[in-house]
Amino acid sequence: MSKRVVGIVGTMDTKGPEFAFVKERIEALGLGTLVVNAGIAGEPKLEPDVGAEEVAAAANTTLAALRAEGDRGASVAAMAEGAAQVVPQLYADGKIHGVISLGGSAGTTIGTAAMRALPVGVPKVMVSTLAAGDVQPYVGTRDIAMMYSVVDVAGVNRVSRLVFSNAANAIAGMVQAEVPPAEADDRPLIAATMFGVTTPCVTRARARLEAAGYEVLVFHATGTGGRAMEDLVRGGFIKGVLDVTTTELADEVAGGELSAGPDRMEIAGKLGIPQIVCPGALDMVNFGPPDGIPAKFADRLFYQHNPTVTLMRTTPDENRQLGEIMGRKLSAANGPVTFFWPTKGVSAIDADGQPFGDADADDAFITALRANLSSDVNLIEMDAHINDDAFADAIADAMAAAIASEQLMR
Repeated sequence: MSKRVVGIVGTMDTKGPEFAFVKERIEALGLGTLVVNAGIAGEPKLEPDVGAEEVAAAANTTLAALRAEGDRGASVAAMAEGAAQVVPQLYADGKIHGVISLGGSAGTTIGTAAMRALPVGVPKVMVSTLAAGDVQPYVGTRDIAMMYSVVDVAGVNRVSRLVFSNAANAIAGMVQAEVPPAEADDRPLIAATMFGVTTPCVTRARARLEAAGYEVLVFHATGTGGRAMEDLVRGGFIKGVLDVTTTELADEVAGGELSAGPDRMEIAGKLGIPQIVCPGALDMVNFGPPDGIPAKFADRLFYQHNPTVTLMRTTPDENRQLGEIMGRKLSAANGPVTFFWPTKGVSAIDADGQPFGDADADDAFITALRANLSSDVNLIEMDAHINDDAFADAIADAMAAAIASEQLMR
C-alpha cells in the first residue's frame, strides 16, 4: 500500500509553528502530509503545498481583494468556502486520506468547513478552543472528531505539545487503519427515525426488515439526527425511509430545541425514495431542564423525561398545523408514500391514562392531514398504538413492499 497522506488545513500565517509541530509528528509516524494554507494576513510560516491564493480562487475571489476589503469576517467566510472546495477535490484525486486542523474560532470555521464537505468515513480531527462548548455549528452532520485544545492554539508549550501530539496520533491511527471493505452483497439500506418513546416500534420493525434482507440505519430524531438521515438520502445511500418519528417537525412548529429545520421531510420525496411515514412523538416538543424553558410556555403541560430533557405536550392548534404541513410535504413527493395513523396513540406517553393522552389534539392532527393529503398518498389508519407489535409489523412489511415495487419498476 502506498504511503497514506494527511491533509493539514489552516492558517499557516498565524499558526505556522503549531502546524509545523503537528506535521512533524505525523511524518514521524510514517505518513505523508499535504499542507493547505487558508490564511490571508501575511506570509505563511509553514510552506504550503496548496497556497492561500488557490483557496481564495476556489471561492471566486483573490487574496488581494480580501486584503483590500479588510473585513476579517468576510475573509474567514471566503477562505472557509474555498477550503470546502479544495479539500474534497484533493481527497477525490487520492492526494489525501484524512484531514487535521487547529484553531480558534476562525481556524475552526475554516477547518470544519473543509471537513463537512468530505464524505462520512474520511478521518477528520479538529483541535479547537471551542470544542468544549456547543460544536453543532461546526460538526453539522459529519463525523468530525473535535478535540479541546485546553490552552489557546498559540505556541507549542508543555500543555499544547501533549494535545497536539495526541491529535497527530489520532489522525495517523485513523488514516492508517484498515476499514473493512463493503461486502459485495451488502443489503439495501433503509433509514429509520426513533425516539425513546417510539423505541419498541422501531426496534421490532428493524428486526423484521433485517430478517427480510435489509440493513436498517436508525437515527435519533434530535434535529441533527433528522438532518444526518436526510444527508444520506441526498447522497444516494438510502433505498427507503421508515420515518416513524417525525417529532422534529413539532419542535419546528412550536419552538422546541430539536428542530431539523423547515425542510425536514422533503428530500426523500423530491428524489422519489419510497417513504413510510408515521406521527411518532408528534405529541411532544423538546426542551432541556425546566429552568431553561421560555416563560411564554408557563401554562403548558410538561413531562419530565429525565433531568436534562423536558417534554411539552403539543396543543390541538399545533397538531392542526402539523397535519397541514405534513400533508403538503407528503403530497409533493415524487415517489410512493404511505402514512400510517395509530389511533390509540403516537408515543409511549400518548395513550389512555398516560400523561400526554389527548384525543382532541390527536384528532386535530389527523383531520388536518386528511384534508391536505393528495389521493396519491396512501393513508392507513390502524386501531393500534404506535408501539404495538401489529403496528410495527405493518409498517415494516409496507416498507419492504414499497422498495420491492420500486425495484420491479426500474
